Amino acid sequence: MNKPQSASMYESAKKIYPREIGGHFANLSKIATVSLLGLFYGVPWLSWDERQAVLFDLPARKFHLVGLTLWPQDFPYLALLLIIAALSLFFFTALAGRLWCGFACPQTVWTEIFIWMEQWTEGKRSQRMKLDKAPWSWNKLRRKGSKQFLWITFSMWTGFTFVGYFTPIRDLGADIIALNVGSWTLFWGLFYGFATYGNAGYMREQVCKYMCPYARFQSAMFDKDTLIISYDENRGEPRGGRKRSVDRKEAGLGDCIDCQLCVQVCPTGIDIREGLQYECIACAACIDACDSIMDKMEYPRGLVRYTTEHAVHNETTHVLRPRMFVYATLLFVLSAGLVTSMATRTPIILDVIRDRNSLYRELPGDIIENIYTIKIINQSERARSFAMGISGVEGISLDGVGDDDIVNVDGGGVLSLPVRARVHRDNAYGIMTIKFSVTATDDAADSIEEDSRFLGPTP
Repeated sequence: MNKPQSASMYESAKKIYPREIGGHFANLSKIATVSLLGLFYGVPWLSWDERQAVLFDLPARKFHLVGLTLWPQDFPYLALLLIIAALSLFFFTALAGRLWCGFACPQTVWTEIFIWMEQWTEGKRSQRMKLDKAPWSWNKLRRKGSKQFLWITFSMWTGFTFVGYFTPIRDLGADIIALNVGSWTLFWGLFYGFATYGNAGYMREQVCKYMCPYARFQSAMFDKDTLIISYDENRGEPRGGRKRSVDRKEAGLGDCIDCQLCVQVCPTGIDIREGLQYECIACAACIDACDSIMDKMEYPRGLVRYTTEHAVHNETTHVLRPRMFVYATLLFVLSAGLVTSMATRTPIILDVIRDRNSLYRELPGDIIENIYTIKIINQSERARSFAMGISGVEGISLDGVGDDDIVNVDGGGVLSLPVRARVHRDNAYGIMTIKFSVTATDDAADSIEEDSRFLGPTP
C-alpha cells in the first residue's frame, strides 16, 4: 500500500528581479532616494554652537534639535509630534494612497539603493537571472563578491550613522579608529547594520507584504475618491500581442499588448491588471513601464495611471470631502498648538510639594509656618541664577532659600530645596492659596509661577 504524500503548507518565496525602467516617476523616486539618504547620512555631521546639531544624548537625558534642547520633561512634545505624524499619514493616504510607501518609506529607500548596487555589479534583469542560474565560476564569484562588499560596507556605514544620532559622531569615529568602542555602541551599530543588510538586501518586498502593518489597515483609509494606481480595464481588454501596424479595433483587441513589462518592473512582483492589491506600494514603476510601451505602439498614455475608483467608472471625484476636512483641521490645530507651545516655552520647571506630615507649625511671636519642598529644573544648557518669591497672603515670607532669595541651578540640573513659608497669625486662617514664583536673574522674561496651599488655624 502506497504511503500518502504529505503536502507542504509553506511555499518559499520566489526571488523577484525588478527590471530597470526610466520615466517621470522613476526620476522622482531617484530624487527622493538621494535626498532622503543625503539627509540621513549628512545631518549628524552638522554643527551648532560647537556641538552636534541633532543629537539624542540619552546618557545626559537631553535632545539637541539644532538650536533647541529638550529634556525628559518635554516628553509631551514628542507625544504630540507622533500624533501629528500619524494624522499626516492618514491625511495623505486618504488623499493620494500609499505615496509614503512608494517614495519615502525607509524600506523602499534602502531597498532602492541596494538594487542599484546589484545592477552595478551583476547587470540588468536578464543578466542577474542568468547569473543566478549559472554554475559558480570566477566571473560569478567576482560579481557576487563585489555586490556583497558594497552591501556590507553600506550597511555598516548605516549602522555607524544611526548610532551617531545618539553618540557624538565625530567622537564615535575617533573611538572606532582607536578600537575603543563601547559594547552597547558596538552592539547597536552592528544590529542596525545587520537589519539594513537583511531587510534591504534579501527580505525586500517580504517586509512590505508580511511585516509592515500599514499594508493591512490601509484599506480602512481608502475610499472611492482616494488616488490609487489602476489599470483601465475598459480600455485595455481584451489584451493580446500584436504588431504596431495591426489595427487593434479590427482585431478586436484592447490597448494592452500583454507584454508583462508592468509585472517585470514591479518591486513586489504583482500584476496591476488584477486590480488594487495590498502588496502594491504605489511606486508607479508600472506607470512608467506602460507609458513607454504606449509610446512605442503610438497609443495614448494612461492605460495604467494614478486615478480614483470614481474616475475609472466615469464618475466625479471629490477631493474635498468630510474626512479630508477632519484630518486637515486636526493637523492644523495640533501643529499650531505644538508651534505655539514651543515658541512660548519657558526653560524653567517649578514643582511645589507641601509637607503633608503636619498641618502647620506655631512659632514664637505668633508666627504660623508651613513647610514645602521646591524643585526647580533648569532646562537651559548653562548654569543660571533664579530669584524666588512668594505671594498671596499679606506679610508672607520665605525662609531657607539663602541670601536675597537667590538660588543657583546647573545647566540641565534639578535643585530640590526645602523651604518654609511664614506669616503672622493675624493673616493666617484656614486654607489659603499662595503663589510661588521663580524668575531668572539674567532674563526676567523667563519666569514661572506655581500655586499651593497654606494652612493656618481655623478662625
